Amino acid sequence: MTSPTGPLRGLRVLDLTRVLAGPTCTQMLGDLGAEVIKIEKPESGDDTRGFAPPVWPETTESAYFLGVNRNKKSLTLDISKPEGQAIVHELLDGCDILVENFKVGALAKYGLGFEQLSQKFPGLIYCSITGFGQTGPYAPRPGYDSLIQAMGGVMSLTGEPDGLPQKVGVPVADLFAGLYGCIGILAALRHRERTGQGQQVDIGMLDTSVAWLANQGMNYLATKENPPRLGNQHPNIVPYQVFPTRDGHIVLSVGNDPTFARFCEVTGQQALLSDERFATNAARVANRQFVTETLTPVMQQRSTDEWVAALEQAKIGCGPINTLEKVFADPHVQARKVVVEMAHSSGATVEVIANPVRLSSTPPDYRVPPPQLGEHSEEVLSGLLGMSESAIQALRDKGIV
Repeated sequence: MTSPTGPLRGLRVLDLTRVLAGPTCTQMLGDLGAEVIKIEKPESGDDTRGFAPPVWPETTESAYFLGVNRNKKSLTLDISKPEGQAIVHELLDGCDILVENFKVGALAKYGLGFEQLSQKFPGLIYCSITGFGQTGPYAPRPGYDSLIQAMGGVMSLTGEPDGLPQKVGVPVADLFAGLYGCIGILAALRHRERTGQGQQVDIGMLDTSVAWLANQGMNYLATKENPPRLGNQHPNIVPYQVFPTRDGHIVLSVGNDPTFARFCEVTGQQALLSDERFATNAARVANRQFVTETLTPVMQQRSTDEWVAALEQAKIGCGPINTLEKVFADPHVQARKVVVEMAHSSGATVEVIANPVRLSSTPPDYRVPPPQLGEHSEEVLSGLLGMSESAIQALRDKGIV
């Protein structure tokens, strides 16, 4: 374990989260230098410890858990018991931030709600990540990624026009909620720096999902018309989509009219520029189907690699559709050191996906591997709270830790 180098070094986080949205938030804080104490239920721990297979070779840890729990110390603690709640209060004496993703009102039953803790710890930044936020008619409901993708609209936009609505292949609703939570915490830290006052950061997964509807959300607000599913096509730009090639597929991203002119030159289709249906992006959007049908046989004349070489030379956005094997073997991905090896406490070496935030002076670091369940319980209780070995053993005997 090394000392943190990131810009949040010196801050301490009490992490009462599990699964993905909350752990994504707290891992980002840990990567940026904060000390994160992850509270886990004795014996079972974070739900994702059981999200397997796959498990990492030579360990009993699920790959899922390893992905969002580095730079955290694991303390097993039963917060439903008064003794566990008392330990939380003791820990909060030395913490700056609390992050939780329990159902609305659940922690208040244990005296750990925001209103209760803010009276004792007025400088505490308390981040709550839930499915639907702290207020509104849906607030009591549980939130799940696929449910939020459905209710937030993105599933209505994803998939082929004549096919079923599709969720995104990774849990983006969870991930965005965690990242927005981190942004809110950083803003609250700045406010506390100026005033000494903490506050609650209320993150609802449905709110964040509506926020990242982006151009499609704005298209609806401008027209009051539901955008159709377009498969791999762009709603506002044509051609900006997947095309079949001689040996596979390619993504073509023609962002403006000058780029389309270069595309026509590279593909030998200069005659299209004199056709009013191709002359401008607006015309191509209006004639989307005809443009696609015209260009499809053109793109099938060469292999994906041949097209990528020719189009990149003309500075035309394009690329192959990589499997994950190809992603991690890509020379650019490798040059950017997107995979980091960490020495796990089991004795194995685990690989994790690097933090994508690149800071020139205070970069993220990788000092604590994803912990085994309760790995740091004694360290936290004795080192931070000064508990004796006999006191810790008494807590173990009662099942509190």
